[in-house]
Amino acid sequence: MSTAHVRRPQLQGAQTQHEHVETILRSLDHSDGSGEAVIERSWRRCIDLYGLDPAAPSPPRYVPDRTLREHQDQADALIQVARAGVEQLYHQVMPLDYVVLLTDARGISVQFLGARDAQREHQRTGLFLGADWSEQHAGTCAVGTCIQEQAPLTCHHSDHFSAHHIRLTCTAAPVFDPDGQLLAVLDISAYRSPESKASQTFALQVVKHYARMIEDAYFLQRYGGCHIVCLDRSREFVQINRRYLIAIEEDGTLVAANTAGRKLLRHHELPLAGAGEARPFKAWNIQDLLDAEIGDVLDIQHYGYDRVRAFRTHRHHELHFATLIEPPRRRTTGGQAPRRDTSLAPLEALADDDPAMRDTLTRAARLRNEPINILVVGETGTGKERMARALHESSRRRDKPFVAINCAAMPESLIESELFGHEPGSFTGARSKGMKGLIAQADGGTLFLDEIGDMPLQLQTRLLRVLAEQEVLPIGASRPIKVDLRVVAATHRDLRGLIDLGQFREDLFYRLNGASLRLPPLRERADQGYLIRRLFEDLQAERGGQRVRLRGDAMSALLAYPWPGNIRELHNALRYALATCEGDEVVVGDLPEECTSGQLAHPAASSPIAGGGRVRPPLGEDPLQEALRRHQWNISAVARELGLSRPTIYRRMKRLGIVPPNHQMPT
Repeated sequence: MSTAHVRRPQLQGAQTQHEHVETILRSLDHSDGSGEAVIERSWRRCIDLYGLDPAAPSPPRYVPDRTLREHQDQADALIQVARAGVEQLYHQVMPLDYVVLLTDARGISVQFLGARDAQREHQRTGLFLGADWSEQHAGTCAVGTCIQEQAPLTCHHSDHFSAHHIRLTCTAAPVFDPDGQLLAVLDISAYRSPESKASQTFALQVVKHYARMIEDAYFLQRYGGCHIVCLDRSREFVQINRRYLIAIEEDGTLVAANTAGRKLLRHHELPLAGAGEARPFKAWNIQDLLDAEIGDVLDIQHYGYDRVRAFRTHRHHELHFATLIEPPRRRTTGGQAPRRDTSLAPLEALADDDPAMRDTLTRAARLRNEPINILVVGETGTGKERMARALHESSRRRDKPFVAINCAAMPESLIESELFGHEPGSFTGARSKGMKGLIAQADGGTLFLDEIGDMPLQLQTRLLRVLAEQEVLPIGASRPIKVDLRVVAATHRDLRGLIDLGQFREDLFYRLNGASLRLPPLRERADQGYLIRRLFEDLQAERGGQRVRLRGDAMSALLAYPWPGNIRELHNALRYALATCEGDEVVVGDLPEECTSGQLAHPAASSPIAGGGRVRPPLGEDPLQEALRRHQWNISAVARELGLSRPTIYRRMKRLGIVPPNHQMPT
């Protein structure tokens, strides 16, 4: 081994750097290469293979913005799955001043979370989105060395090859795909930490735990159409721990396994498929591993009190406890799918797996044909009118009118005639032929009274009579008209509080509140991803034209936003993104500013959130003017650099009073 090209730094103000270089050289000079530890092996690669110099200046390397997006596109499926794990890990380590990086298999950071007030330090040290942490460039470091060694490790202070990094402590763990190929690296890093490397022992366990969680979540998503056998040595923890995951087909054929599952199969001498083989393990069956019939395995969920069954392995007779994750379409007897009540489709489309919404929809399904009025309660924008329409469309009244009235938007001077109708000439300004009121128009169908809490007291009295007698008296008429009504009312206000204040009639409240359905705010719903995808598809169908995909970084931003305006705000945000996006995908920079506020900006001019990509950074006059001058007022070039759309640049220029030389601002 030759170390002749390595410079020994002068000692003027560089004692620590000098000692670091001397430690590396002394260690390698006295080693023959056999039996070296992980860090020493990496140091040797840095000198022998990469020709790196630990004393040479080594500022962080960032890939260009376009290259970063290419890396993110290739890792998009992983980013979407990993988002929750990265965020949970960050909340665990944030109080200790760690940042979290998720890199792809080449060491490029495609996802990042860190404290906003330390942005300069993040960028200066390379602990940021778009940084290249490959060992070939950065030298010995947690990410790059983890990629080379394919194993979790901590690179603490002077373990780093480059003297530029010796103040850092970094801990990384690999994430493998179901074929055993490196998929990504999860890393936590900090600028300040105790001198002892032992202080990072717990950090290593935490990162390994979350890397395994991300890996298994990716496995479950990829093989969601298979039966997945979950094994553990403990009955009590198999449902939670799911240590070994093995995907099988209906006949028991092995399809894939997670990292722990592959180790189990090797232990029992079931050969694994080679890299690139279309169907891993295709020559093997779950019955070759477990002493069981395939029917015993597929019926685990229906066995015993805890849906767990014990099996012994063939080779070593080890006892394992198993549970089963079944694919969405469960097996049915006789080859026929169970009959489904298609009339419930409008209600079922309102939610996916949110527990509160499923409970609400279950009650709504039972009430949809009952002759009682329903009160829908929820914050503004939670979809109260959608619920009312779904109740109507799933009921036997679906072929009759659905009439919606916003009690807060209708002028008080017109609301009585609009609701109840009027006879010809019954008052000044009345129509010559009279008018059929909205209540009468809803005859046989559903009358939806939105924001019922804002209805004037005088009209509450008349509405009460309508509900009690099922008849309406138009203004100027002498005889009432019979109506067959089903009333669904909605409010975001506390009606009981309004009753106490004398602003709402108690008897009307009980007449309207035959049953109550409560809609949770969007920020509390577990099915936000479903709602985002469904609304996105609905809006695309409305627009027609080229199909657009919602990229993982945009989805991550949408999932991270608290949505004070609920579903209505989400609908507007997606409509905006579709209108401003360029090309065939919506990225995070295409979202409204409020959906991405408080996030960090990528040094190469894009901005990350928990998923990376382009985000609108908060721009003041100076940064925008600087970018405009640098690009000689080329708006398209500025938009590309800042990760914004051209209309956004023009709007900000107009707001800030920035006018191109010898030009007028577009209106």
